[in-house]
Amino acid sequence: ASPSSPIRLTSDHGRDDVLSEPIYNPTDEADRLAITASQLAENTSIVSQALSQRNTIDDLLGRGDGSQQTGTFVWGTTINTADTLRSIWLFFTTFKKNSTDLAPYYVQLIEKLFETEQRSLNLDCRNLEAFDRKLYQNLMNYPQEIVPMFDATATDLLHKMFQEAQSILMRRLEVRPFNLLESKSMRDLNPEDIDKLVSIKGMVIRTSAVIPDLSEAYFECVDCRNGIIVGIERGRILEPAKCSNCNMRNTMTIIHNRCKYVDKQTIKLQETPESIPEGSTPQTVQLTVHASLVDATAPGDKVFVTGVYRVNAIRPTGGQRTLKQIYKTYVDVLHFQRTEKNRMGADDRDANLMASNADGDEVDTEAEERRRKILDLSTRKDIYDILTKAVAPSIWEMDDVKKGILCQLFGGSSKKFSREGSGRFRSEINVLLCGDPGTSKSQMLQYVHKLAPRGIYTSGKGSSAVGLTAYITKDPDTGEHVLESGALVLSDRGICCIDEFDKMSDHTRSILHEAMEQQTVSVAKAGIICTLNARTSILASANPKESRYNPRMSVVENIQLPPTLLSRFDLIYLVLDSPDEGRDAKLARHIVSLYFSADDRRPVADSIDVPVMSTQLLAQYISHARQNCDPEITDDAVDGLVQGYVDLRKRGESNKTITATTRQLESLIRLSEALARMKLSNAVTRVEVEEAIRLMKLATYRAATDPRTGLLDMDLITTGHGAAQAERVKMLKQRLQELVAQHFSAQAGVPLSVDQLYGTYVALSTERDDVARDDFQSALQQLEEEEFIAFSGPRNKSIIKLS
Repeated sequence: ASPSSPIRLTSDHGRDDVLSEPIYNPTDEADRLAITASQLAENTSIVSQALSQRNTIDDLLGRGDGSQQTGTFVWGTTINTADTLRSIWLFFTTFKKNSTDLAPYYVQLIEKLFETEQRSLNLDCRNLEAFDRKLYQNLMNYPQEIVPMFDATATDLLHKMFQEAQSILMRRLEVRPFNLLESKSMRDLNPEDIDKLVSIKGMVIRTSAVIPDLSEAYFECVDCRNGIIVGIERGRILEPAKCSNCNMRNTMTIIHNRCKYVDKQTIKLQETPESIPEGSTPQTVQLTVHASLVDATAPGDKVFVTGVYRVNAIRPTGGQRTLKQIYKTYVDVLHFQRTEKNRMGADDRDANLMASNADGDEVDTEAEERRRKILDLSTRKDIYDILTKAVAPSIWEMDDVKKGILCQLFGGSSKKFSREGSGRFRSEINVLLCGDPGTSKSQMLQYVHKLAPRGIYTSGKGSSAVGLTAYITKDPDTGEHVLESGALVLSDRGICCIDEFDKMSDHTRSILHEAMEQQTVSVAKAGIICTLNARTSILASANPKESRYNPRMSVVENIQLPPTLLSRFDLIYLVLDSPDEGRDAKLARHIVSLYFSADDRRPVADSIDVPVMSTQLLAQYISHARQNCDPEITDDAVDGLVQGYVDLRKRGESNKTITATTRQLESLIRLSEALARMKLSNAVTRVEVEEAIRLMKLATYRAATDPRTGLLDMDLITTGHGAAQAERVKMLKQRLQELVAQHFSAQAGVPLSVDQLYGTYVALSTERDDVARDDFQSALQQLEEEEFIAFSGPRNKSIIKLS
C-alpha cells in the first residue's frame, strides 16, 4: 500500500549491518511535537501532553480516522508502519526504569549522546519487552525492517530536542539492540532463525583486516560522460540499463574512485569452554561488522553478540553463475557486550573499543552512584582486608597468597618513557604457586580466570609452543596463510593461568622467557615475520616431582624448572600442607559448611567479621582502579625502596651470597604500585613499600632459603645452585682430585670405578651425612671439563685416564 501522508527519507542509503532500504520518516519534522531534554527534566507534564495529543500524531501518520487498514505495511506481514512508528515514539518518550525518574530513560541517553557526540544508541530489549511485547516480537522477527524505524524515530527525537544546534541536523543515530530475553547457543542456530535477531555467546579468536565495502556507486556513461549515483538496496547495487541523458543502452560503467565505501570486518567467534557439550570440539561462527563496530573487539575478548543471522550463496568458482546447494551462514553484528558483569574491565586505554558499543548505555546518575560507592569503600581503613576476603571466599585462609594475587589483579602502573635510551618496564606481575597437592592451587587459578577480563586457562601438559604463541593456518575463504593467536596473545592485557606448570615440556617453556619479561612474542613462519603483544600476567601452579614438597631440597630441585624462568616470577609461594590439629579442624568445618545452603551454613569459628565484597563489586572496584589510578613513586617511597633493597643485599655479606637482585627491586616497585591502587591512590607511600617488602620476604625469600644451611641465597632461583652448594662442590672437587691422583700413582693403568671412588670418599669423610650424590657428580663433571680425568665404559662408570 502507498503512504497516505507526505513522508520524507531519513538518509541517502540504509544501514549496512541490517541491509535495509531507505526508511521513511513518520512525520513532517516541522509539525512534530517539540520535546526537549531540559523541559522533560524540569516538568514531566510535557510527556503527558504528548500522550494526550495522540490524535495529532495519528493525523501526522496518515491515520486521522484511527483505522488499522490505512498507511504502509511491512511486506508480507500485517505490521502497520504507522502503528509501529508511533509505538517506538511513545517508548522513547515515556519509558522510565524507575518511577522516581524525572525524565524518560532514553531521553536522558539521547541527551548524553548529544553531549559526547556519539551515534550509537543502545536499546535494552528487556526494557522494550516490558513496555510493549508486540513491538519486541516484531523486532525479533523482522529486524531488517524494524531497526531502521528505531533509527528514524531516535534521529527525529534528537533533532527536536536540540533544534538550535545546526550540526545536529547532519547526525543520524543508530539503534543497537542487546540483552535479548533468550540467548542461543551456536549449535542451536537453525534455518528458522535466518533473517531474525539472535544473541550468541563466545570468544573472539581472529579478526580480519578492514575491508572497504561499497555503499554508494557512481556510474558514468562512456558516450556522453553523464554521471548517475546508485544507492545500495538489500545488499545489492543495480547497474542502470541506459543513460538518462543520451538514452544509450549498456553504456554505463562504474567509476570506483568516485564511489562511497564503509568499513567492514569479518570476525571468527568460538564457543566458550563451559558451553561445549561433553566429548565435542568447539564450533565457530563467522561475524560481519560495519562502520563504528570495526575494531571494537580484539582476539581474546569474551562477548555476547547480538545481530541478524544470515546466509550467503556459494559459487563453485568465481567465474560461474551457478550456485552450490549448501549456503554459508554468518551473523551481521548490531551490538557487542561483555559476557559477565562479574569480570573486571580490561585496562586497554589505547584500544578503539567504545563504551557505547561494548556495553549497554547507563545514564549519569547510575554511573555516579557506582563511582560514589567505590570511592566510599576506598576511604575505609580496612579496605585491604575487605579486598583480601573477597578473593576466592570459598578457599579458607591463605590470606598472604590472596594478597599476592590481589596485587596481580590490580597490576602496576604502565610506564612508557619517551626519552632516548629508556626501555619499557613491564607493569604485569607474575605469580607462581608451588606446593603439596590438595592445597587449593587449581581452585585459585579457576577463580582468577573467571574474574580476569581476558585470559586463557590451560594446562602444562596440554600446551604446545605454537599453542601458547601463534600458529599459521590457511584461511578457508581466501586460501592465504593467516596467523592465529595463541594463549599468550589472546591473554593480552589479561591473565594467563597455567596449571601443572612443572609438566610442561622444555621446548614449550622456552617460549615463555620472552613473553614474561619483554611482554612480546616474535614469530617468523611461512613468510610472516612479526612481533605480537603479550602484555599478560602469568599465574602458574606447579607440583613437586615427588608429589609432596621436600623441605630438604631447594625449590628448583623440587619442581625442576629452569632457573632463568623461575627468576621471572615476582612472587613464588610455597603452599605446604603441614598437619595441625586446631587448624585442620577449622578447615574441615569450613569445607563441610560449603555443602550447606547459605542460610544454613555455619560460620567458621574464630573468623574475623569483615564485610565480604561481592564478586561483581570487586570486579568493578578493580576496573575503576586500573582505569583511573596511575600511582607515582614519592620521595619517601624512593628512600624506602632503596633502603629496603640495600637491607636485603646486606643479608648475604657475611657468607658472600646474593640475597637480592635488580629484578627483586623492580618487583618491589610493581607490588608497591599495586598496593597503592587498592586504595585508589595516585601516590606510592612508604606504607605500601613496607607491605611489598613483607610480601616479598614471605613468598619469594622463603623459596630462596637454602634447605641445607637455612640461609637466604638468591642464587637458588637465579642459577639453580646456591653459594653454599658451590663452595661444597669446590672443596669436594679438590678432595676427589687428590684421591684419583693417589690411585693412579699406586696402580698405573688400572681403571678406577666411579662407585669405588665414591665409597672411598665416603669412608674417609668425617661428615658422611653431607655427602650428596648430586654434589659428587657435579665435582666429577668439573674435573672432566678441566680434562683432569676421562670416563669409559657403559654410562661412564669407570675412570680410565689421568691427564
